[in-house]
Amino acid sequence: MAHGHAHEHAKRILLGLIGSPIAHSASPAMHEAAAEAVGLHVHYQLIDLASADAPRLRDLLGSLAPIGFSGVNVTYPYKEMVLPLLDDVSAGAQAVGAVNTIVIRDGRLIGHNTDMSGFVRALTQAFGPQPEGPVALIGAGGVGKAVAVALAKFPDLAIRLVDSDPAKAEAVARALAGRVSVCRRVEDALDGAAGVVNGTPVGMLPDRGTPVPLGLLRPGMWVADAVYSPLWTPLLAGAARIGARTMTGRALAIHQALDAFALFTGREAPQEAMERAFDRAVAPMAA
Repeated sequence: MAHGHAHEHAKRILLGLIGSPIAHSASPAMHEAAAEAVGLHVHYQLIDLASADAPRLRDLLGSLAPIGFSGVNVTYPYKEMVLPLLDDVSAGAQAVGAVNTIVIRDGRLIGHNTDMSGFVRALTQAFGPQPEGPVALIGAGGVGKAVAVALAKFPDLAIRLVDSDPAKAEAVARALAGRVSVCRRVEDALDGAAGVVNGTPVGMLPDRGTPVPLGLLRPGMWVADAVYSPLWTPLLAGAARIGARTMTGRALAIHQALDAFALFTGREAPQEAMERAFDRAVAPMAA
Protein backbone atom coordinates (compact mmCIF):
# COMPACT_ATOMS: atom_id res chain seq x y z
CA MET A 1 0.00 0.00 0.00
CA ALA A 2 1.26 3.48 -0.86
CA HIS A 3 2.03 5.77 2.06
CA GLY A 4 -0.44 8.27 0.62
CA HIS A 5 -3.25 6.02 1.88
CA ALA A 6 -2.08 6.09 5.49
CA HIS A 7 -4.43 8.88 6.52
CA GLU A 8 -7.38 6.97 5.10
CA HIS A 9 -6.53 3.87 7.07
CA ALA A 10 -6.71 5.92 10.24
CA LYS A 11 -10.36 6.70 9.59
CA ARG A 12 -12.46 3.68 10.42
CA ILE A 13 -15.88 3.83 8.86
CA LEU A 14 -18.63 2.26 10.95
CA LEU A 15 -21.60 0.80 9.05
CA GLY A 16 -24.29 -1.67 10.03
CA LEU A 17 -27.52 -3.53 9.33
CA ILE A 18 -30.74 -3.22 11.33
CA GLY A 19 -33.24 -6.07 11.05
CA SER A 20 -34.13 -9.52 12.34
CA PRO A 21 -33.18 -12.29 11.80
CA ILE A 22 -29.92 -11.24 10.09
CA ALA A 23 -27.26 -13.73 11.25
CA HIS A 24 -26.89 -15.08 7.68
CA SER A 25 -26.61 -11.68 5.97
CA ALA A 26 -23.93 -11.34 3.29
CA SER A 27 -23.78 -7.55 3.85
CA PRO A 28 -20.86 -7.41 6.32
CA ALA A 29 -18.66 -9.48 3.99
CA MET A 30 -19.61 -7.42 0.91
CA HIS A 31 -19.09 -3.97 2.44
CA GLU A 32 -15.87 -4.85 4.25
CA ALA A 33 -14.38 -6.45 1.12
CA ALA A 34 -15.37 -3.48 -1.06
CA ALA A 35 -13.79 -1.08 1.44
CA GLU A 36 -10.54 -3.07 1.50
CA ALA A 37 -10.42 -3.01 -2.29
CA VAL A 38 -10.55 0.81 -2.37
CA GLY A 39 -8.25 1.34 0.62
CA LEU A 40 -10.86 2.24 3.24
CA HIS A 41 -11.28 0.58 6.62
CA VAL A 42 -14.92 -0.37 7.22
CA HIS A 43 -16.41 -2.27 10.13
CA TYR A 44 -19.94 -3.47 9.34
CA GLN A 45 -21.94 -4.36 12.45
CA LEU A 46 -25.02 -6.58 12.56
CA ILE A 47 -27.70 -4.96 14.76
CA ASP A 48 -30.25 -7.71 15.33
CA LEU A 49 -33.32 -5.97 16.74
CA ALA A 50 -36.13 -8.44 17.35
CA SER A 51 -39.79 -7.32 17.19
CA ALA A 52 -39.18 -3.66 17.98
CA ASP A 53 -41.98 -1.08 17.95
CA ALA A 54 -41.54 2.42 16.48
CA PRO A 55 -40.39 4.07 19.76
CA ARG A 56 -37.67 1.45 20.24
CA LEU A 57 -36.59 1.80 16.63
CA ARG A 58 -36.50 5.60 17.02
CA ASP A 59 -34.24 5.23 20.10
CA LEU A 60 -31.86 3.01 18.18
CA LEU A 61 -31.75 5.38 15.18
CA GLY A 62 -31.08 8.30 17.54
CA SER A 63 -28.05 6.53 18.99
CA LEU A 64 -26.34 5.86 15.63
CA ALA A 65 -24.80 9.30 14.99
CA PRO A 66 -23.40 9.76 18.52
CA ILE A 67 -21.81 6.29 18.36
CA GLY A 68 -20.15 7.31 15.07
CA PHE A 69 -22.02 5.40 12.37
CA SER A 70 -21.65 6.72 8.81
CA GLY A 71 -24.71 4.77 7.71
CA VAL A 72 -26.77 1.62 8.09
CA ASN A 73 -28.77 -0.69 5.91
CA VAL A 74 -32.27 -1.65 6.98
CA THR A 75 -33.92 -4.96 6.25
CA TYR A 76 -36.99 -6.96 7.22
CA PRO A 77 -39.11 -6.07 9.20
CA TYR A 78 -38.20 -2.36 9.46
CA LYS A 79 -37.92 -1.02 5.88
CA GLU A 80 -41.31 0.69 6.08
CA MET A 81 -41.30 1.49 9.81
CA VAL A 82 -38.14 3.64 9.59
CA LEU A 83 -39.54 5.99 6.93
CA PRO A 84 -41.28 8.53 9.21
CA LEU A 85 -38.40 8.40 11.73
CA LEU A 86 -35.80 9.93 9.38
CA ASP A 87 -34.75 13.55 8.78
CA ASP A 88 -35.00 13.27 5.01
CA VAL A 89 -35.91 10.66 2.39
CA SER A 90 -34.81 10.44 -1.26
CA ALA A 91 -37.44 10.66 -4.00
CA GLY A 92 -36.83 7.01 -4.90
CA ALA A 93 -37.38 5.77 -1.35
CA GLN A 94 -40.43 8.02 -1.07
CA ALA A 95 -41.86 6.46 -4.23
CA VAL A 96 -41.24 2.95 -2.90
CA GLY A 97 -42.48 3.78 0.58
CA ALA A 98 -39.55 1.86 2.07
CA VAL A 99 -35.95 2.54 3.04
CA ASN A 100 -33.10 0.01 2.96
CA THR A 101 -30.16 2.44 3.26
CA ILE A 102 -29.71 5.31 5.74
CA VAL A 103 -26.81 7.74 5.26
CA ILE A 104 -25.77 9.71 8.36
CA ARG A 105 -24.33 13.18 7.70
CA ASP A 106 -23.76 15.80 10.43
CA GLY A 107 -26.16 13.97 12.71
CA ARG A 108 -28.93 13.87 10.09
CA LEU A 109 -30.41 10.58 8.89
CA ILE A 110 -31.24 10.42 5.17
CA GLY A 111 -33.13 7.44 3.75
CA HIS A 112 -32.58 5.85 0.34
CA ASN A 113 -33.79 2.72 -1.42
CA THR A 114 -31.03 0.84 -3.24
CA ASP A 115 -33.25 -2.24 -3.69
CA MET A 116 -34.95 -0.08 -6.33
CA SER A 117 -31.81 1.36 -7.97
CA GLY A 118 -29.96 -1.95 -7.60
CA PHE A 119 -32.72 -3.94 -9.24
CA VAL A 120 -32.69 -1.63 -12.30
CA ARG A 121 -28.96 -2.25 -12.76
CA ALA A 122 -29.12 -5.97 -11.99
CA LEU A 123 -31.94 -6.45 -14.49
CA THR A 124 -30.19 -4.60 -17.33
CA GLN A 125 -26.96 -6.51 -16.71
CA ALA A 126 -28.87 -9.80 -16.85
CA PHE A 127 -31.43 -9.18 -19.60
CA GLY A 128 -30.34 -6.10 -21.56
CA PRO A 129 -31.34 -2.43 -21.58
CA GLN A 130 -35.05 -3.04 -22.22
CA PRO A 131 -36.35 -6.27 -20.62
CA GLU A 132 -39.27 -7.87 -22.46
CA GLY A 133 -42.75 -7.61 -21.04
CA PRO A 134 -45.36 -8.02 -19.86
CA VAL A 135 -43.81 -8.82 -16.48
CA ALA A 136 -45.63 -10.73 -13.75
CA LEU A 137 -44.48 -9.43 -10.36
CA ILE A 138 -45.39 -11.56 -7.37
CA GLY A 139 -45.46 -9.66 -4.07
CA ALA A 140 -46.27 -6.07 -3.07
CA GLY A 141 -44.34 -5.95 0.22
CA GLY A 142 -41.04 -4.14 0.88
CA VAL A 143 -39.04 -5.80 -1.91
CA GLY A 144 -42.01 -6.14 -4.27
CA LYS A 145 -42.71 -2.39 -4.06
CA ALA A 146 -39.05 -1.58 -4.82
CA VAL A 147 -39.15 -3.93 -7.82
CA ALA A 148 -42.42 -2.37 -9.06
CA VAL A 149 -40.90 1.14 -8.96
CA ALA A 150 -37.76 -0.21 -10.65
CA LEU A 151 -39.75 -1.91 -13.44
CA ALA A 152 -41.77 1.30 -13.95
CA LYS A 153 -38.49 3.02 -14.93
CA PHE A 154 -38.50 1.03 -18.19
CA PRO A 155 -40.80 2.81 -20.63
CA ASP A 156 -43.62 0.75 -22.20
CA LEU A 157 -43.02 -2.23 -19.90
CA ALA A 158 -46.39 -3.64 -18.84
CA ILE A 159 -46.36 -4.68 -15.16
CA ARG A 160 -48.86 -7.13 -13.70
CA LEU A 161 -48.83 -7.27 -9.91
CA VAL A 162 -50.29 -9.99 -7.72
CA ASP A 163 -50.21 -10.29 -3.93
CA SER A 164 -51.98 -12.59 -1.48
CA ASP A 165 -53.24 -9.31 0.06
CA PRO A 166 -55.01 -7.57 -2.86
CA ALA A 167 -55.23 -4.28 -0.92
CA LYS A 168 -51.43 -4.10 -0.86
CA ALA A 169 -51.26 -4.62 -4.62
CA GLU A 170 -53.98 -1.98 -5.20
CA ALA A 171 -52.01 0.55 -3.11
CA VAL A 172 -48.85 0.01 -5.20
CA ALA A 173 -50.90 0.31 -8.42
CA ARG A 174 -52.37 3.63 -7.20
CA ALA A 175 -48.90 4.96 -6.34
CA LEU A 176 -47.63 4.04 -9.82
CA ALA A 177 -50.73 5.42 -11.52
CA GLY A 178 -51.30 3.81 -14.88
CA ARG A 179 -48.14 1.68 -14.90
CA VAL A 180 -49.31 -1.36 -12.96
CA SER A 181 -52.33 -3.60 -13.42
CA VAL A 182 -53.41 -5.77 -10.50
CA CYS A 183 -54.19 -9.44 -11.08
CA ARG A 184 -56.16 -11.48 -8.57
CA ARG A 185 -54.52 -14.77 -9.52
CA VAL A 186 -50.94 -15.75 -10.38
CA GLU A 187 -52.35 -17.64 -13.39
CA ASP A 188 -53.77 -14.40 -14.82
CA ALA A 189 -50.53 -12.49 -14.23
CA LEU A 190 -48.51 -15.15 -16.08
CA ASP A 191 -50.89 -15.54 -19.03
CA GLY A 192 -48.80 -14.33 -21.99
CA ALA A 193 -46.13 -12.82 -19.71
CA ALA A 194 -42.53 -12.55 -20.97
CA GLY A 195 -40.96 -12.05 -17.54
CA VAL A 196 -41.55 -13.14 -13.94
CA VAL A 197 -40.17 -11.63 -10.74
CA ASN A 198 -40.57 -13.13 -7.27
CA GLY A 199 -40.66 -10.33 -4.72
CA THR A 200 -41.94 -12.54 -1.87
CA PRO A 201 -40.02 -14.66 0.68
CA VAL A 202 -41.61 -17.83 -0.79
CA GLY A 203 -38.77 -20.25 -1.58
CA MET A 204 -36.46 -18.81 1.09
CA LEU A 205 -35.12 -21.57 3.31
CA PRO A 206 -36.58 -23.36 5.18
CA ASP A 207 -39.55 -22.75 2.83
CA ARG A 208 -39.42 -25.04 -0.23
CA GLY A 209 -42.44 -23.60 -2.01
CA THR A 210 -42.67 -21.65 -5.25
CA PRO A 211 -44.78 -18.48 -5.69
CA VAL A 212 -45.56 -19.58 -9.26
CA PRO A 213 -46.74 -23.09 -10.20
CA LEU A 214 -43.86 -24.35 -12.36
CA GLY A 215 -46.30 -25.56 -15.04
CA LEU A 216 -47.03 -21.90 -15.88
CA LEU A 217 -43.41 -21.17 -16.90
CA ARG A 218 -42.41 -21.19 -20.59
CA PRO A 219 -38.91 -21.61 -22.12
CA GLY A 220 -38.97 -18.14 -23.75
CA MET A 221 -39.49 -16.33 -20.42
CA TRP A 222 -37.01 -14.59 -18.16
CA VAL A 223 -37.37 -15.30 -14.44
CA ALA A 224 -35.83 -13.31 -11.57
CA ASP A 225 -35.91 -14.01 -7.82
CA ALA A 226 -35.15 -11.62 -4.95
CA VAL A 227 -34.48 -14.53 -2.54
CA TYR A 228 -30.80 -15.57 -2.22
CA SER A 229 -30.94 -18.33 0.40
CA PRO A 230 -30.89 -20.65 -1.46
CA LEU A 231 -29.55 -19.06 -4.66
CA TRP A 232 -31.42 -21.64 -6.73
CA THR A 233 -34.93 -21.40 -5.34
CA PRO A 234 -37.45 -24.01 -6.46
CA LEU A 235 -38.82 -21.35 -8.87
CA LEU A 236 -35.42 -20.66 -10.50
CA ALA A 237 -34.46 -24.35 -10.57
CA GLY A 238 -37.74 -25.07 -12.39
CA ALA A 239 -37.15 -22.19 -14.81
CA ALA A 240 -33.60 -23.33 -15.57
CA ARG A 241 -34.79 -26.90 -16.17
CA ILE A 242 -37.07 -25.80 -19.02
CA GLY A 243 -34.44 -23.47 -20.49
CA ALA A 244 -35.85 -20.10 -19.38
CA ARG A 245 -33.34 -17.29 -18.71
CA THR A 246 -32.79 -16.69 -15.01
CA MET A 247 -31.46 -14.09 -12.57
CA THR A 248 -30.81 -15.25 -9.02
CA GLY A 249 -31.14 -13.13 -5.88
CA ARG A 250 -27.34 -12.76 -6.01
CA ALA A 251 -27.68 -9.98 -8.61
CA LEU A 252 -30.07 -7.88 -6.49
CA ALA A 253 -28.07 -8.51 -3.30
CA ILE A 254 -24.84 -7.33 -4.95
CA HIS A 255 -26.28 -4.34 -6.80
CA GLN A 256 -28.21 -2.96 -3.84
CA ALA A 257 -24.97 -3.25 -1.80
CA LEU A 258 -22.90 -1.54 -4.55
CA ASP A 259 -25.31 1.40 -4.59
CA ALA A 260 -25.42 1.55 -0.77
CA PHE A 261 -21.61 1.50 -0.52
CA ALA A 262 -21.35 4.44 -2.93
CA LEU A 263 -23.88 6.39 -0.82
CA PHE A 264 -22.08 5.52 2.44
CA THR A 265 -18.53 6.30 1.31
CA GLY A 266 -18.77 8.50 -1.79
CA ARG A 267 -16.64 5.88 -3.58
CA GLU A 268 -17.44 3.71 -6.57
CA ALA A 269 -17.71 0.18 -5.16
CA PRO A 270 -15.70 -2.53 -6.95
CA GLN A 271 -18.23 -5.07 -8.24
CA GLU A 272 -15.76 -8.00 -8.45
CA ALA A 273 -14.76 -7.62 -4.79
CA MET A 274 -18.41 -7.59 -3.71
CA GLU A 275 -19.22 -10.60 -5.90
CA ARG A 276 -16.35 -12.63 -4.43
CA ALA A 277 -17.36 -11.68 -0.89
CA PHE A 278 -20.99 -12.57 -1.55
CA ASP A 279 -20.04 -15.95 -3.02
CA ARG A 280 -17.81 -16.76 -0.02
CA ALA A 281 -20.54 -15.74 2.44
CA VAL A 282 -23.29 -17.67 0.67
CA ALA A 283 -21.32 -20.79 -0.30
CA PRO A 284 -21.90 -22.53 3.07
CA MET A 285 -25.66 -22.05 2.59
CA ALA A 286 -25.60 -23.55 -0.89
CA ALA A 287 -24.00 -26.76 0.34
